[in-house]
Amino acid sequence: MKIFEIGTGYTSIPAKIGAATEIVVEELTASLLKLGYDATIVDIKDSKRAATSLPITEVYMPQLFNATDTTLGLVHKLKRVLYSISLTFKLHRIIKRCNDNKIVLHFHNQYNLFFFLKLTSKALRNKVSIAYTVHSHVWFGNWNDICDTVKKRYFQEVYCVRHADHVFVLNDSAKTMMIDKIGVAPDKVHKVINGVNTSVYDEQAPAPPSMASFIADNHLADKKVIFQVGSVCDRKNQLGSLKLLLPTLKSQPNTAYMYAGGIIDAAYKQQIDNFAAQNDITNQVIYAGEVAPGAELNALYKASRVSIFNSKSEAFSLVIMESLSASRPIFICNGILNSLPFMKSGNENGIMPITKTFDADLSAILNDDVKYCGEKAKAREFITKEYSWGVAAKQYIQYF
Repeated sequence: MKIFEIGTGYTSIPAKIGAATEIVVEELTASLLKLGYDATIVDIKDSKRAATSLPITEVYMPQLFNATDTTLGLVHKLKRVLYSISLTFKLHRIIKRCNDNKIVLHFHNQYNLFFFLKLTSKALRNKVSIAYTVHSHVWFGNWNDICDTVKKRYFQEVYCVRHADHVFVLNDSAKTMMIDKIGVAPDKVHKVINGVNTSVYDEQAPAPPSMASFIADNHLADKKVIFQVGSVCDRKNQLGSLKLLLPTLKSQPNTAYMYAGGIIDAAYKQQIDNFAAQNDITNQVIYAGEVAPGAELNALYKASRVSIFNSKSEAFSLVIMESLSASRPIFICNGILNSLPFMKSGNENGIMPITKTFDADLSAILNDDVKYCGEKAKAREFITKEYSWGVAAKQYIQYF
């Protein structure tokens, strides 16, 4: 069996930014190789690709469309279409010269698979098994609320899941939607997990010099930091987190709220700044910018006391796993807590719900070292046993 993990073209692999899907492709491929399977990444051509030992077959793109372009405007959408078409013809050549008894093409993006299906002959299509992982957060919502969005923005994904041989989903909500609303056969829909690199996200790992300087310049060692990772936009709800934290920041001057992620909505970022200024907590609110995944991001987890995750919708967030792997307990809003299966264990594993007693619960984690050390230990143990990428890869492989 030959497995091809298909990069999305959003940014090259290994990702230089916090691009969750690219991280999944990279880590899943690495784990499949460790398990002894023949796996290769097919990804956008990038002359400035970050160093990696993973086997990568590149897909040509005109120089105009930079391999690390992440803006979401018209040019970016055109790039997605052109990449998907170029990818399709690259995959055609791969299939024709591949002599393996079974070829698995594992897609992670609706554009990529949609154009492959539309531009591939039945004869070539019959030579491969197509797997598709649904990463889109939209399937988290109530059907009546999202059906119009699905029709307008996710019609390609609907086509993809209906025509794939295997559809992988990351939560119960998406599985139910695929079967009941989209009409995918139940035996084709498989719930899996995302994993985390427990060697990279580790409290014992050293901080890179650049991050050590950032930590020193912002006096993070002198503060009890509550950390949030995610693109800066309304869906990730950084402003909601800051409002929740306001009483603590006001009453405990040695605390700080730090957030990291690319700015998707500049006006929303300004709302965060305005709220901090209006409440006289600007010196306790730290924007760390868009931090590279891996050692740099791990250094910020280490510099924090606890993480907070307050998104309005998610499919399956890697940052939760990263925080717990770095031995940092995490507070999670009930909407996400109730939607993702691995969080239903509640605070037994360093995962704590945001409830009416949040202020007191947070104060205990910030100020009670015995309780805090206990939560840290539980978080790390839980992740290393249950949510490494090796565990995730085994879940995929049973269906490949």
